[in-house]
Amino acid sequence: MASNLTKFIHSLDPRTLPRVLQIQSGIYFQGSIYEMFGNECCLPTGELIKVTGFKVNKIIASIYESNEDNQCSARIELPLNFPGLCKIVADKTPYLSIEEITRKVSIGPTRLGHPCFYCNENIKLANLTVKQGEQIMFNSVEEVNGTLTVNCGVVRDNQSHSFTLPFSQEGEFYECEDDHIYTLKEIVEWKIPKSRNRIVKFTNLLHTWDSSNPLPENFDGCLILAPIYEVQGVMKFRRDIVHILSDLDIEVIDVTDGYDISSFLQPLSMEDVFERTSKEFPMVAEVIEGPTGRQQPYNLLCPGKEIVIHKKYQAKRILASEIRSDSHKKHFLIPASYKGKFKRRPREFLTAYDLEIARSDKEQLHVVATKAFDSPHAELFSVSVGDQFLVQQCQTGEVIYQGRKKVIDVLACEQILSEAYKKVLLPMYMEGGFVEVIHDKRQYQLSELCKEFRLPFNVKVSVRDLSIEEDVLAAMPGLQLEEEITDSYLLISSVGDPADSWEIPVYRLNMSVQLLSKPVDETVSSPTRTIVEEISEEQYYMVRRFENQALHPPPRPPKKPTTLESKPLLTVPERSVSDAPHAVKNLYVDTTKKPCSDQATAVSELQVSCQNDLVHWKNENDVTGTATLLDTSVIKGPIKNMLLKYGTEKELEEKHTYEYVDENVIENIRKKFQESIVHNKTYPLKKKREETSKME
Repeated sequence: MASNLTKFIHSLDPRTLPRVLQIQSGIYFQGSIYEMFGNECCLPTGELIKVTGFKVNKIIASIYESNEDNQCSARIELPLNFPGLCKIVADKTPYLSIEEITRKVSIGPTRLGHPCFYCNENIKLANLTVKQGEQIMFNSVEEVNGTLTVNCGVVRDNQSHSFTLPFSQEGEFYECEDDHIYTLKEIVEWKIPKSRNRIVKFTNLLHTWDSSNPLPENFDGCLILAPIYEVQGVMKFRRDIVHILSDLDIEVIDVTDGYDISSFLQPLSMEDVFERTSKEFPMVAEVIEGPTGRQQPYNLLCPGKEIVIHKKYQAKRILASEIRSDSHKKHFLIPASYKGKFKRRPREFLTAYDLEIARSDKEQLHVVATKAFDSPHAELFSVSVGDQFLVQQCQTGEVIYQGRKKVIDVLACEQILSEAYKKVLLPMYMEGGFVEVIHDKRQYQLSELCKEFRLPFNVKVSVRDLSIEEDVLAAMPGLQLEEEITDSYLLISSVGDPADSWEIPVYRLNMSVQLLSKPVDETVSSPTRTIVEEISEEQYYMVRRFENQALHPPPRPPKKPTTLESKPLLTVPERSVSDAPHAVKNLYVDTTKKPCSDQATAVSELQVSCQNDLVHWKNENDVTGTATLLDTSVIKGPIKNMLLKYGTEKELEEKHTYEYVDENVIENIRKKFQESIVHNKTYPLKKKREETSKME
């Protein structure tokens, strides 16, 4: 029986693919040729198409009018990345059997794939009776002794009870109310049943609306969502893949049982090739649909090209991200064969606990405080902006609280003074800010960094990889090497030059091939050529999710005691520069008394000198801008404005050129302040003597 393409695709179970369809009638009359997605496609009546897959291309939405006729407004097209979160309106139409639910509703291993239903009557099982209206969660589908069943669960008195329901179980099953919030893409992938529409209500459109939003302003109603699919298939006498939208006005009939599927083109994705057994390699294949990109080897994998797939294997990569202040970071997978060299870049630490984690036995950690901290205990050290420390070790210490001794975890450090070192203790719960001071000017290979240092680690490419035409890593101002991952790859080469082999990723390359029955000889290839792969934000999180799913989370940092009396972090009232307190060590002159005009002039000159030092610091190559992220809550007057201006300029920069913190700059600033103090003390006496001399 013929049906339109939209209805057929909406009811098609992906597990039954591939399917052979014959075009019966429609606007695409015999001999018509149309170009869709860049492919010319002839769809005459009687043409055969083998459907190999389909995916959602876009969403057609209409505003739901809750009236007697349930009328809908004009249709609106929504992209899959439409910004907005929505809740599902439960479908009031019942499902009549468990088999119908499994056929129309997505059930999978994740939270999104666990739909909930209730039955309008009791379901009696061997060891359990599911009560009328009780919520049943569908977890997975499996076959037990030749019978297809669904693993289900109910929660009673905070205890979960598991059971199975056969596909043959009948009854009226209704969808339960769902309080979860979903993105539009999640709803499209998991929450739209086959042959049914989905009604949703957006929860935050008032905050995300702009002129480009296709919905009316201040809209807070419901939408009916209908997906439009992109159907992928091959035709009887074509050697390429065609893409057809499911809303085309054509009628088709399923003729799979009457045709030999093997007579069609057999395109295989990279995942399909990887699932082949190792004994089947090497193999010769023709590229049917090639990847996009000008980078080798992608530019060589054009349609019609014959390649040799030598083997499949797992290979290690270093996951790295660009260091920048905003969220638009680039992400890369770096192979171990990368021949560029790196220099270290300073790391930032938000707590004393982070310092303990980063501490290494091979090298003493040297940091500068960028945020002030006022200790609530006399036994612990109060940190000022600009203080420098050498991190020692974690230990326990005693503090006096309400007249009693209390043992807490502390971080032992050495404060670096001008001519000495002072042992201090920092509480592990301290919320401060530190930036690393780099003394190491050495250049490292990637393998050396991974062996000698613990990831994550900050670096910058100092010598690019000359073996590749364009080194994308060399253009990055800084990189954070995050972790080492293992991924799946195929080793390929051209048929004409089997010794020149390349690695290509399996799960991130949109490419289809057709296997050819051609003999291939085993060849000893030269060293495998690899590429630095730039991945999207979505691929980045997928890689991290799969890599970390078997790892335990790191220990939580210690919390600040809630019983301790909270104190402000060295905050002072607004004053002029003449009343500025000496809150930050070695950074401010002692001005508890109002200085004379000459002293104020000296302070102003000193501010200009320090500002020049900071500007010079900013322009140096061996500097880190993070060292200037000072806590402005303790800085008042013109010096605060100067530092704030410098910090604002730094935040506006998107491309940084610095690498190291030069500890000499900090010492130079302190010396100038010390000299100004001496000058301020001796200047009035000197001036008085000069005036006396003139009078004589």
